Amino acid sequence: MSTTVFLWTIALCILPIAELRGGIPYALYHQVNVFAAFFLCVFVNCLVGPIVYIFLSTLHKLLSHLKWYQRLFDKVIERARVKVKAVVDKYGFWGLAIFVGIPLPMTGAYTGALGAWVLGMKPSKAILAISVGVLMAGIVVTIVAFFGIKALSFFIKA
Repeated sequence: MSTTVFLWTIALCILPIAELRGGIPYALYHQVNVFAAFFLCVFVNCLVGPIVYIFLSTLHKLLSHLKWYQRLFDKVIERARVKVKAVVDKYGFWGLAIFVGIPLPMTGAYTGALGAWVLGMKPSKAILAISVGVLMAGIVVTIVAFFGIKALSFFIKA
């Protein structure tokens, strides 16, 4: 794998919209070994969950002494937590893992970390669920991209 392809693959896996849904097809298109592409993209995308969760917690601690922030937080976030507490209690870990694992736009490690933080999930549980979801999404995206590229190359050569 060339350095350029390696760096672009990592960059795509870190970007909020692309994540591994962009990184894996990019790497496979550039003839990176399917297992290397899978493991690199899943590893890099798994790092996003803890970083975003810690960032949100730290930012909240820094801003919590500001009155306008506290009013906004109480009004928006606390209300959301109260309304969906039953859902989090019922589906918590697996609900978050499946949400992150569905490889669609706006479902990924960033959104999962934000949702877990807003809903007040324990960091260790949230990060593990996000990682499981990233692994599930990585498997789906790798299979679809691998066979999609193979099918396209078959039709282009024919």
